[in-house]
Amino acid sequence: MSAPAPSPLEIVGVDPGQRPERQDEVLTGAALEFVAALHRRFTPRRDELLARRAEKRAEIARTSTLDFLPETAHVREGDWKVADCPPALLDRRVEITGPTDRKMTINALNSGARVWLADFEDASAPTWENVIGGQLNLTDAYERRIDFTDERTGKSYALRPAEELATVVVRPRGWHMDERHLVCDGKPVPGALVDFGLYFFHNAQRLLDLGKGPYFYLPKTELHLEARLWNEVFVFAQDYCGIPQGTVRATVLIETITAAYEMEEILYELREHAAGLNAGRWDYLFSIVKNFRDAGSRFVLPDRNAVTMTAPFMRAYTELLVRTCHKRGAHAIGGMAAFIPSRKDAKVNEVAFEKVRADKDREARDGFDGSWVAHPDLVPVAKASFDAVLGERPNQKERLREDVDVKAADLIAVDSLEARPTFEGLRNAVQVGIRYIEAWLRGLGAVAIFNLMEDAATAEISRSQIWQWINAGVVLDTGQQVTAELARQVAADELPAIRAEIGEDAFAAGRWQEAHDLLLRVALDEKYEDFLTTPAYEQLRG
Repeated sequence: MSAPAPSPLEIVGVDPGQRPERQDEVLTGAALEFVAALHRRFTPRRDELLARRAEKRAEIARTSTLDFLPETAHVREGDWKVADCPPALLDRRVEITGPTDRKMTINALNSGARVWLADFEDASAPTWENVIGGQLNLTDAYERRIDFTDERTGKSYALRPAEELATVVVRPRGWHMDERHLVCDGKPVPGALVDFGLYFFHNAQRLLDLGKGPYFYLPKTELHLEARLWNEVFVFAQDYCGIPQGTVRATVLIETITAAYEMEEILYELREHAAGLNAGRWDYLFSIVKNFRDAGSRFVLPDRNAVTMTAPFMRAYTELLVRTCHKRGAHAIGGMAAFIPSRKDAKVNEVAFEKVRADKDREARDGFDGSWVAHPDLVPVAKASFDAVLGERPNQKERLREDVDVKAADLIAVDSLEARPTFEGLRNAVQVGIRYIEAWLRGLGAVAIFNLMEDAATAEISRSQIWQWINAGVVLDTGQQVTAELARQVAADELPAIRAEIGEDAFAAGRWQEAHDLLLRVALDEKYEDFLTTPAYEQLRG
């Protein structure tokens, strides 16, 4: 008998004694063959598109502007629509987001939300345990063999009846991040293809049998050609696994400023697989800073919490998104309500719930078909806002918003803001940056900080604003100019404050100095790092 063929993928950097339990159920020979096929076929084009991003950024640096693409005017002027929506995604009035750990899997599915964004991206630090464990948790949930008991509280969690569970939409990692633990032909496999490939291979047919399908959120898209690549991945994957073409549905996060100018083109590229677009606040602001970081004071953003969705340039973005989606028959999904209810302070909850309610009321009135929340307690709040507008209708795609007329300049009119950077804004950026990065280095991607659920996007905008304010010579409300030395001073003051807050033992057990140093590195280096998770990944254990 001949020996079995060697695996096309090599697992590297994983201590045999720390292999995730049941890893072999995910990394079967057939699944690895599929991921290898994806890698060999699509990674070269992925690499070309990442280089294209750099070219686009260089163009923005030269011109300090953006415009709709003249070469795709025929797409924007054409008469086309995306494919009909599958029944499981018709009603998306409330979506809950979160990582794919076992407790969150159960709680999100049970939350009462119509959709759960099961996140392998910004809400998940890509430890090998998280990558593999998340895949297992999703499959176990579909097989109804998942439960969880909290060791600290003794509380047990189990799934509700199938008809009460949220529909799962998986968010793989962005195109830019590799999975260092899987190597094919001597090269790391893109994390996007690992997350997508393992999930699709193991669950596409299983989901069809359950009356649903393999649905995805696509993050960090910058160019419509990246959506074309995803479409090619979907076509190949469906053929490879014997799944009917058009089974996959994808919702694209319009969370980069360049993608905001290519919304119609993105839907067009994915039209047989498109489900909608989403408006993502923090990554969008991060992208504006990143792309216009050297374009002068006109593009300096104030404190991140001062930039609301009602700011003129943000309103232009969201209204264009609704009009674009409904013109093409796609869902428009609103932004995140990140508040985490306090179990101790009812007054804090009352004020925050009112802000969430006002935000969701605005989205529903503007024509969005649904919106995101970060905590189950916010599901009924957001649901009430959309129920009031939708009633029994599953969505409001018939509202075409033909009254909306957004010009190219409207999307980058950052100087329309009256708010200006403050010292408290600088301090908050440092506080959030250090606290989030420290948790990420310990394998946590979704972190409650100051009653808000923060993920990698909030850390990105925090460190990017520090970088921008320093390089633009911003003067704060205190009269101080933002310099590298001022940022170091604020960061130095934060470490003893954290030690006093959490105690000596907890501080010593954490990775606070590393987080402090990494934040300053990505905020102060002359060369701007495109994604802080890239150097952070080098320090991530596991």
